Amino acid sequence: MGRRILVTGGAGFIGSHLCEKLLNEGNYVICLDNFFTGSKNNINHLADNENFELVNHDVTEEYFTEVDQIYNLACPASPPHYQNNAIKTIKTSVMGIINMLELAKYFKASILQASTSEVYGDPLVHPQVETYWGNVNPIGIRSCYDEGKRCAETLMMDYHRQCGINTRIIRIFNTYGPNMDLKDGRVVSNFIVQALRGEDITIYGDGSQTRSFCYVSDLVDGMVKMMNNPQNFIGPVNIGNPSERTILEFAKLIIEMTNSKSKIVYQPLPGDDPAQRKPDIALAEKELGWVPKIDIREGIQKTIEYFDKKIKENN
Repeated sequence: MGRRILVTGGAGFIGSHLCEKLLNEGNYVICLDNFFTGSKNNINHLADNENFELVNHDVTEEYFTEVDQIYNLACPASPPHYQNNAIKTIKTSVMGIINMLELAKYFKASILQASTSEVYGDPLVHPQVETYWGNVNPIGIRSCYDEGKRCAETLMMDYHRQCGINTRIIRIFNTYGPNMDLKDGRVVSNFIVQALRGEDITIYGDGSQTRSFCYVSDLVDGMVKMMNNPQNFIGPVNIGNPSERTILEFAKLIIEMTNSKSKIVYQPLPGDDPAQRKPDIALAEKELGWVPKIDIREGIQKTIEYFDKKIKENN
C-alpha cells in the first residue's frame, strides 16, 4: 500500500510532474492548488485515477487531512507572476509553510519544502554552495519571493528543532520542460515561444548573465530521492543542473533548434536580476546519489515540441 501524499501547488508546472510520478509509484496523491498560476490542463490526464484527488484550496488558509508526506510547492515562481501580487506571494510562502508544518506536526508526516536558488540572491560566491548565506535585497521588487522562501526555510528548521518534525529542504535552480505556461515569463518559455512565433527574442541586459537549466524530470527525481532518503539528511540541498551558459548563448541555441528567423533584441535589465546562477551539486551527489541525466538539447527539444503543440492549439 502506498502513502497518502499531499502536493501543494500540484497543478503547477513542477507539481503536475511530481503528482504523476508519485501516482506511478503507487501512492494516493492529493493535489492542492488555488490555480493562481497552476492549470487544470496540467493534471486533467490524472483525473480518472482513483488514487488522485484534486482540492481547490489556498495554502494561506488551514487545511486538514491525514497524510504521510507533504511536498510544499505552492508559490508563483516567475518574476511577472510573483510581482503581480507581492503581498500574496510572501503570504503564500510564510503562511502556507506554517499551515503545512502544523499539518505535518499533527500527523507526524514528513514535509519537503521546495525552496529556491533565489535564496542566494545576486550571489558573491560562484558556483553556489549550500553553506553560502546569500546576497539578497530585503526591500527590492523580488524580495517578496526571495525573502518569503528564506523565511520558509527558517520555519522549516525551527519546527524541526523545536517540534522534531521530519523536514527536508531542497533549493531548486532554473527548471524547464513541458507544462510550463505560455506566458510564464521566464527565460526558457519566453525564448522558445518567441522563436516559434518568429518574434524578436528579448534579452534583458547584455546577455552575459549566466543560468543553469535543469530538465523537470531530473528535478522531480531529486525531490523524491530527498523525501525518501533514509539517512538523517534534511538539507538544504541544491537540485539543479550545473551546466552553465550565458543568456545570449541560450538564445542562439533556441534559434538554432527551432530554425527560427527571430532576431535578438536587448532591453534594460530588471532590478535585482542575478548576474550568475550555477549550483554546486556535490552534496546532492554525496547524500542522495543524484545527478541530472537529461542533456540540454534533449530537454529543449521536448520542450519545443510541447510549446509548438500548445501554440497551435491556441491559434
